[in-house]
Amino acid sequence: MLDFFPSSLIPIVIFLARIVDVSLGTLRIIYVARSMKLLAAVLGFIEVLIWLVVITQIMQNLDVVWNYIAFAGGFAAGNYVGIWLENKLMVGNIIYRIISSNDTSSLIQELRSRGYGVTELKGDGLKGEVNILFTVVRRRRWREIQTMINQHLPKAFYSIEEVKDVSKNNGTLTPPRFGRTLASILSVRKSV
Repeated sequence: MLDFFPSSLIPIVIFLARIVDVSLGTLRIIYVARSMKLLAAVLGFIEVLIWLVVITQIMQNLDVVWNYIAFAGGFAAGNYVGIWLENKLMVGNIIYRIISSNDTSSLIQELRSRGYGVTELKGDGLKGEVNILFTVVRRRRWREIQTMINQHLPKAFYSIEEVKDVSKNNGTLTPPRFGRTLASILSVRKSV
């Protein structure tokens, strides 16, 4: 199947193909966990197609040890590249839980002025009464939120957690800043 490549280049082709297919597999798993069915299916199709081409080449040349090394090396590198890509894409939403014994009104005001929804609760902490803030934001905006927390409440405790799904009925999530993601490009839209 890869007969048009010189035999000396086949291990390199296998290595690069494995990086692509394992990277796609890593992204596919992430998109499955986030219920992005169409994108996960497309990535899965491409991933398996590449894998079949590569494994066919290895089976046709069982005596070439470099193909085995390229296959394993491409798998390892593909995991790294897949995680790196996912961190660059930053698809999905996260929830910030911010806990502070200080006045949180300035942070709440800034978050709301920038279009973020914020819920505030009173709680009891180790050293007395605390304010607990919750805000759900797009993952790619996490640095902006982090900066605001550090400016307004530098000693606050906060935690961040992935959110699988967010209801769209209140409009508090700010829209993404930079264009459309691959998911929105591939999503099926109803015509008007």
